[in-house]
Amino acid sequence: MAEKQKNPAIGMMVVGILFVALNLRPAISSIGPMLEPIRADLNLSNSEVSLLTAVPVFCMGLFAPLAVVFGRKFGLKRSIAILLIAIGLFTLLRGFQPTYPILLASAFFIGLAIAIISPLLSATIKRDFPMRTAALIGVFSFGMGLGATLSAGLTGVFYTVADWPLAIASWGLLSIVALIIWLRVEQPVEVKSAESGLETMVRVSPWKTKRAWYMLLFFGCQSALFFSMLTWLAPIAIEKGMSVLAAGGVLTLMSAVQIAGNISIPLFFNKFPNRLGWIITVLAFGTLGILLLMFGNVATIWMAAAFIGVALGGLFPIALLMPLDETTSADEANSWTAMTQSGGYIISAFMPLTIGIVYDQTGNHNITLMMLLLFVILMIVFAILLNKKD
Repeated sequence: MAEKQKNPAIGMMVVGILFVALNLRPAISSIGPMLEPIRADLNLSNSEVSLLTAVPVFCMGLFAPLAVVFGRKFGLKRSIAILLIAIGLFTLLRGFQPTYPILLASAFFIGLAIAIISPLLSATIKRDFPMRTAALIGVFSFGMGLGATLSAGLTGVFYTVADWPLAIASWGLLSIVALIIWLRVEQPVEVKSAESGLETMVRVSPWKTKRAWYMLLFFGCQSALFFSMLTWLAPIAIEKGMSVLAAGGVLTLMSAVQIAGNISIPLFFNKFPNRLGWIITVLAFGTLGILLLMFGNVATIWMAAAFIGVALGGLFPIALLMPLDETTSADEANSWTAMTQSGGYIISAFMPLTIGIVYDQTGNHNITLMMLLLFVILMIVFAILLNKKD
């Protein structure tokens, strides 16, 4: 009887994690397809409208440490529910007050909520699925990737039947669905003895730990690679001779392969647990993809996008797992994850802009691709350092 009671609780928790994760990207990625309509309608400069995507990513880094405060004060489940409400309300607000100050303020508060909720979700996985963290991190990363892809692809469709404020605000409805599911989630039977999930306080601050800094830098490099590719893969393809439509297809292919990797690659982690081996493997795909962009022709761009998608699909769940592998309690996992994502997202927030500045100065993407190769090399270095047990 206990087993029958336990399985539905676990199943509902998995569904809850998936739907919460689905909400962590649409409010940001839905802006991209609408940048030109927003800029034209509100009479904004390119730099002003670009802040709508830059601000939330920067906030995701700046405010991640608040996850520790939220987790200890309100508990994991209640904190995530509060933050889901915030994401939903500020996303819906864009449809009722579509002015630039409101858009900018909503970008700030949505980024703040995402910054806090992501480490809390990792801590929940550490608490409730200590023996299945890799599989659940796969669900987490799959949900985030799926949310980003759906919002980037469907916002333009919504725009054809409504105006841009309703197109971007519509994604706030997703948080209502997630909140209903999350409030129905019950802590699995085997871990109910620790009600808050934060029963073991952090023994050593991750900010004073060398290994945590390696994880932070690794997370920053993989995140910088992701946001740089998301921003600049299509322009690179266009520079190589592709049409705008074909370049959009290349970006879609990369995203689709990445999503498939998010859910499938972590399933093999328990059977083949060597993290360094996985990092080298997926980075080999990424390196090959970047080299094809550097030296290949138009036809090889499709293959390059697929290889880069494999790398991105594996790197993100690996980066999410690193703090969970290192820690023994939900509170420690929350603190370590908050630190790595804090510095990591701050690093990555500046990279697409840096690439744009370099491109303005050079007129080509040769240096861009060399910078992306540098991210790959740095990730290998940090992975090797982490593989050495001090």
